[in-house]
Amino acid sequence: MNTSETLADLVAAEDVLLFVNAAITATGQREFRSDAVGQQLSLDFLHAYVRVNYRRVYASSLALDINDHNAARIVLGLLETAGEASAEERRTEGRLIAARLALLPPQRVYRLFGEVRRAGINNRRTRAIMRDWLAARPDLGHDAVKYRGGVKTAARHIHLRCPEGAGPLAEVGAFLFRPGRLPRYEHRLLDAWRRAHYEQGAVAELPFTVAEGFAARHGMKREVFLKRAAPRMTRLERLRTHSVTQRPEIDLTAMPLTRLALYVLSLPFEQRAARRTELTGALRTAARRAAGGHAGSWGRVHAVLDDSFSSSGSGQKRRRPLAVALAGHHLLEALAAPGAYRGLWTSGRGDALLVRPWGPTPLGMRVLDALEPGPGGAAPDRLVIVSDGWDNAPAGLAGEVLRVWRKRLDPGRRTAVVHVNPVYDADGFDVRRLAAGVPTAGIRDAEDLPALVEIARFAEGRTGAAELHAYLVRRVALFLGEKETVS
Repeated sequence: MNTSETLADLVAAEDVLLFVNAAITATGQREFRSDAVGQQLSLDFLHAYVRVNYRRVYASSLALDINDHNAARIVLGLLETAGEASAEERRTEGRLIAARLALLPPQRVYRLFGEVRRAGINNRRTRAIMRDWLAARPDLGHDAVKYRGGVKTAARHIHLRCPEGAGPLAEVGAFLFRPGRLPRYEHRLLDAWRRAHYEQGAVAELPFTVAEGFAARHGMKREVFLKRAAPRMTRLERLRTHSVTQRPEIDLTAMPLTRLALYVLSLPFEQRAARRTELTGALRTAARRAAGGHAGSWGRVHAVLDDSFSSSGSGQKRRRPLAVALAGHHLLEALAAPGAYRGLWTSGRGDALLVRPWGPTPLGMRVLDALEPGPGGAAPDRLVIVSDGWDNAPAGLAGEVLRVWRKRLDPGRRTAVVHVNPVYDADGFDVRRLAAGVPTAGIRDAEDLPALVEIARFAEGRTGAAELHAYLVRRVALFLGEKETVS
């Protein structure tokens, strides 16, 4: 391979990592230091650039731990530009799209189908993908009630045949396109929706988001309505509808780790302190579940965790960066060998449960502390930094500390250093990095940290483009193989 080809491969690998970081962290919403418009324009450029120049990689990203927002954008982009792909690429893309749609929340898929219709994408493959997804839904009648506009749009776009007469599909068709024609429905929810127009008792039988509208229409008291609707509410709906002075009847240990951290941070300090045993136990249980087979396998782990003021996030992503740091703290504790974990917050706080966004970001000082030998005089096997990368007290110290450490004190790389960043930098089209030699990966949910550490090693420069593409091939094969096994 000549020099120009080598440079081209390196540039391609950097472009791929750039896009993966953005697809994991960015959602087009306002961040602490950038507005929503800047985020959206930055994402628009990245999606178009990677789709045009690296279409196979663009499609392969559906097999990675990217967020739902970017997964839906990739699906739309692939369907919209199907004419630019070869027949083989279209077959692979179709399988990836079907597998990813099966993992997306239904409301996001219906929203995506609405975008497909507005974009005028109406080829046979697109209709088949939509038809197969609808056919795989466990209860289309439930969807028709809860996501009525989305189901109606999708059914019209694919010309879904809803025959008149008896049968589940016939009832769904009558409900969507001929309301009021049937005196009653056999499907429980469809009939509950019909009765809820005049019967207050039927309101509690409906999905919560639908029932809310009928409750307001009937003038039901909020407390009475919530009590009746509780058995059919999802875990997140219970958390959203209970005030902070009420303890929701929910098993916190069953919640995903990052979502649980967000809930904990929403509580006042007094409640966190009063419920310390319960909340800490739930966080550790969720962390052990997220660690899985990796639990206890990372040896000595030191972490630098950012709880500076910028970790407060934005109005749209309130406390999200701090929640990732709090969840990461407990996950890293589970990943480390027993008794071999040390977590350092930028504020200097020692109580993880009572952290709050406050003060500047002295990452350099905390990195110095984290590189200090632990018990027994041994350096850490891993140093993990969870931060938005705005090292400002003093500016740039963290990068300089890590550069000197790697060059003078640890040239043999006994300590693996990785920086995970939960905030997308729209101006830089990437997550902000601490130093050129420090591998950095974007992160949205702390649960993805073990997989992201594997991706981050490609950014360190010790592995080439061939290894990166081989990794993507393996992830695609695993992703499609799992889906095929399930079906």
